[in-house]
Amino acid sequence: MSNRLTGKVAIITGGASGMGLATVKRFLEEGASVVVGDLNAENGRALMEAMKKTGNAENIRFTRTDVSVEDDVAAMTDLAIEAFGRLDIVFNNAGIGGAFGPITEIEVDDWDITFNVLVRSVFLGTKHAARVMIPQGEGGSIINTASIAGMGGGAGPQAYSAAKAAVVNLSKTTAVELAENSIRVNAICPGLIFTPLMHSGNEEQAEEVVSELQPLKKRGEGSDIAAMAAFLASDDSLFVSGQEHIVDGGLLAAGPRVQGRLHNSRNLHRTVGMAYGSTGQTASARRL
Repeated sequence: MSNRLTGKVAIITGGASGMGLATVKRFLEEGASVVVGDLNAENGRALMEAMKKTGNAENIRFTRTDVSVEDDVAAMTDLAIEAFGRLDIVFNNAGIGGAFGPITEIEVDDWDITFNVLVRSVFLGTKHAARVMIPQGEGGSIINTASIAGMGGGAGPQAYSAAKAAVVNLSKTTAVELAENSIRVNAICPGLIFTPLMHSGNEEQAEEVVSELQPLKKRGEGSDIAAMAAFLASDDSLFVSGQEHIVDGGLLAAGPRVQGRLHNSRNLHRTVGMAYGSTGQTASARRL
């Protein structure tokens, strides 16, 4: 493993599980100091205990963070400065599955929560990162988790897909705005990555879908997203900004027909509700 991130300080949201956790581990291995923001405090405590056992505790901090609340995002950003003295990288990664069901049945509040967690969080993370990075005068890297679901129809529920499309566009517009400060902004668009948010505990069925639809037969893992994030965080990508980086085993190229195929989306036309992923919040669903 290289040390491309030595001396750099990163914030990673949704960093206590899934793709975020894989990225936390990768960034630490590459020499960064990391502040982890996650709504799930239990997962956060487990992460910190694991870091103590591996001897990495001095280079990591955890703070329970609701990424849709500005005060929480500001406090998370302040913690990076207090603990490590600067901020070089922000990975706006936290997410939920969000509202699902027929468009005629989705609750407005569930729709709004989905956009708050998936889009407002990226706005807030970018806003507060830029407020620190601009006066530092040394540039920086902002990385946002979008999805191939935001690049067409058929790869996710309506609210999730629309929100991820917004993340792609927000990444482009802020990349242009912040370029004069040498701050790069990019989006990562994962495909089917085997995390609890994706397979909902039914990995075998998810693997069947992947085998049928995805050209590359390798399972998409959190480490694949972490590798792309490490590239975008490092000086290896100094001339890369305003782009959506697809990490999906060729799924989008083949035309994703995922919606309704995975176990957790198979009956969405007969069910309406809200999925919170690994936040620790209880999902809701009612049969139509």
